Amino acid sequence: MTRFSLARYLPILDWGRSYGRADLSNDMVAAVIVTIMLIPQSLAYALLAGLPPEMGIYASIMPIILYAIFGTSRALAVGPVAVVSLMTAAAVGQVAASGTAGYITAAITLAGLSGAMLLLMGVLRLGFLANFLSHPVIAGFITASGILIATSQLGHIFGVRAEGHTLPEMLWSLGAQIGQVKPVTLAIGVAATVFLFWVRRGLKPLLLGLGLPLRIADVITKAGPVFAVAAITAVVWGFDLAAAGVAIVGVVPQSLPPLTLPSFDPALVQSLLLPALLISVVGFVESVSVAQTLAAKKRQRIRPDQELIGLGAANIGASLTGGFPVTGGFARSVVNFDAGAATPAAGAFTAVGLAIAAVALTPLIHFLPKATLAATIIVAVLSLVDLGILKRAWTYSQADFWAVAVTIGVTLGLGVEAGVSSGVALSVLLHLWKTSRPHVAEVGLVPGTQHFRNINRHAVLTDPAVLSLRVDESLYFANARFLEDYIHDRVVADCPVRDVVLMCSAINAIDMSALESLEAINARLGAMGVRLHLSEVKGPVMDRLKRSHFLDALSGQVFLSQYDAIRALTALADDSLPQAEE
Repeated sequence: MTRFSLARYLPILDWGRSYGRADLSNDMVAAVIVTIMLIPQSLAYALLAGLPPEMGIYASIMPIILYAIFGTSRALAVGPVAVVSLMTAAAVGQVAASGTAGYITAAITLAGLSGAMLLLMGVLRLGFLANFLSHPVIAGFITASGILIATSQLGHIFGVRAEGHTLPEMLWSLGAQIGQVKPVTLAIGVAATVFLFWVRRGLKPLLLGLGLPLRIADVITKAGPVFAVAAITAVVWGFDLAAAGVAIVGVVPQSLPPLTLPSFDPALVQSLLLPALLISVVGFVESVSVAQTLAAKKRQRIRPDQELIGLGAANIGASLTGGFPVTGGFARSVVNFDAGAATPAAGAFTAVGLAIAAVALTPLIHFLPKATLAATIIVAVLSLVDLGILKRAWTYSQADFWAVAVTIGVTLGLGVEAGVSSGVALSVLLHLWKTSRPHVAEVGLVPGTQHFRNINRHAVLTDPAVLSLRVDESLYFANARFLEDYIHDRVVADCPVRDVVLMCSAINAIDMSALESLEAINARLGAMGVRLHLSEVKGPVMDRLKRSHFLDALSGQVFLSQYDAIRALTALADDSLPQAEE
């Protein structure tokens, strides 16, 4: 294998060759900041997935290292994220009971399946499959997921058990237990939530107002959740609030990530295949969106297919070290970028920091209330909720509005898997519906020019004997019959027409079904004594047409431009432009 091909699949060989002291300094600073942020966040996302808290830290060590080796983004921070953790809980909860060994095994297996799928997609260069998740569907899914996640954590805030994977189930469960709310737990949860919201909005301006440098103010603000965790943990320990019924994290093993293996039980693997695919695609889309945004700020590039390999390796690493599905997180990646991360080595240093925390700091979180972790999740995910997308989508495109609305409604009402599946299906159906009825414009010559525009929008010149139609869509099986019917109805209702010119400037492809329709249009018009012409046919389209007998049977001509067609068929062009002097 050549060095070039090695560097293609091992990006570390590219940036590693030019790694210097300045990069090391920037990466170390970023790693310290991100490590401080990830300790409570990793614990919280494990809680959200219904897993022991230490698995959140385990899922943030080896995956980060593997992504640093195989990934192409220099700022992306890989690990547990809110949406994927929710999808993990929904998928694993269908095959095992929370808190059991089977539940943990299923989560590890889910990470392994997701990693294998991502790796295979990367090797086969199938990154384009993520394009089937349109932005409206992603926006709707993330908004609904944010609502579900926040609602699911209200049980920890109230000190009761919130059950279910849909919004109605969760609300019904919370309502049924409203009389069992624990006041002390509620006070801790509300205080932590209010403090964390204030940290996000008010702490940095306060620190800057006190004269602290911007860099230090940023670090302290990012460490805000750690302050909340430390302070509330100390209060719970000092006043022995666990004895008063406050649910705490409890014993967390002091150890590095263990070596684990996913299950190869056929029944379990089969039941997790679809969830693993959905997690893979959603995680990849989220990760690539963040990576591309951050890379653009430094005029860098990422390779989506290699990102699939990097994320696949990260998930396989999670499955082999006691973790669960991971992807690139928006919040941690932005923090990593803002903290000055220069290369993926910042992620590797973060992994070292988390490994130290897993070995040395876990006894300190024994008395950490689950209500505080729930508050951390709620504050993080509410920033994902964007109900304004409904109004913006309705204003811009009602089809996109329905894609958003259905995705939100199904996700909230039936769960995350049904939500993203229905969103993808609806997007594809809406695309097929829109393209099955292509926009066809009757065009005329703009006086004094060689340009053609819609007769309903501009003052243009036309000839009653020549019908010029611009088809604004590629022709394929779903819209071929529509074009047949459109031309037939238009010509039958207009007897003077003797020539029809199809302006093909917007047609990028013509499939076999559309070719047969063009042959039918040509024959039908010929029976009426009307000639069919084409203009502005693109090269690849013309190449395909030449392989058929259509051009031999065409009753009219193929013109290089619409202007040439009008010059040949009418006197409009000669009358509308100044004549060149002899």
